[in-house]
Amino acid sequence: MAWDEAKKWSQGEESGSFYQDLLDDAAARPARDGLRKKIVKPDQMPWEMSRQGLLKHLLNEQMNTRMETVDAYMMIIPPGSRSGKHRHLAEECLYVLEGQGYDLHQDCDVEITDTYHWKAQAEVKRFEWQAGDVIYIPPNTIHQHFNANPDKPVRLISAINRIYKYCGLNDLEQLENAPEYDPSVKLNAALVERYLQAKAVQ
Repeated sequence: MAWDEAKKWSQGEESGSFYQDLLDDAAARPARDGLRKKIVKPDQMPWEMSRQGLLKHLLNEQMNTRMETVDAYMMIIPPGSRSGKHRHLAEECLYVLEGQGYDLHQDCDVEITDTYHWKAQAEVKRFEWQAGDVIYIPPNTIHQHFNANPDKPVRLISAINRIYKYCGLNDLEQLENAPEYDPSVKLNAALVERYLQAKAVQ
């Protein structure tokens, strides 16, 4: 046989139960899934003071729900403010629940060889949106959301596929923090309400 493979295939003392582990996991999944939430109530959705902005997580793999592939959060942008600026390899869509504003998008050239490299293109594109619209973020696009109204908040629902992370492509980079970001603050409903009542600084 070519390359003397016939002398090598039978080597090794390691033994495993990987296939049986798959069978055991599949058999145990129905009972395990029965303990995971299919309904998430508002008071079970964690707030987060994040570098990307004021978030309320709707679905996340750390929330023990039945959702296997999608993470979703609500972003609240106070009057006249903006989100953080970031870039990730996974595509994303956002539904505009409330308010009006615009996005700035900057496409990136990507090269994947033994290593991964990206370079931002010079052009920055602006996209206007309002309540009822869906914003699409292409893969590996630098983007930021802006609330154009100095008196009213914006609420966005973001959905992103977590499969990229499972495939070893958790390429997420924060390039600018949201103005409200303060790592010493623990976000809660009362604090969010204060942000919503604030007027934009002129």
